[in-house]
Amino acid sequence: MAEKSRSEKLKRLVAVQRHLERIAENELADTTRHRLEVTESMERVMDAISSSDPVHMAFSIHYAERYGRLAIKDQQLESIQTLIQMKVQQERTKGDRLEEHMKDAQALETREADDNAVYDIIDQRFAGATPASSKLQNS
Repeated sequence: MAEKSRSEKLKRLVAVQRHLERIAENELADTTRHRLEVTESMERVMDAISSSDPVHMAFSIHYAERYGRLAIKDQQLESIQTLIQMKVQQERTKGDRLEEHMKDAQALETREADDNAVYDIIDQRFAGATPASSKLQNS
């Protein structure tokens, strides 16, 4: 199996890192969606608490307890959302750095290939000017 160049290895790492970034973004989207659902539930419970309907008045204590639980859940989700946002930023930064390293490695490999091509041309030029054997010079 042929040895992979540094840029190819880094390219693979960039792809993996971008995948991790997308996973973190999906987690953030799920958390944001869940937090929105909790907020909507809190609004519905608040509407029920403030309702003048006698049915809702009978359950106002339960609604207040439910609202308290939803408020705690919202705070927890806010903390989780902040952590995931930091994770997304870290993954993106890692991916960007790896991509920069990959581009640098590709530039170095291209430069090395160009240099080797020039050296090959120089070697071929001088190889044609010298005899193949020192015995031929004495004749």
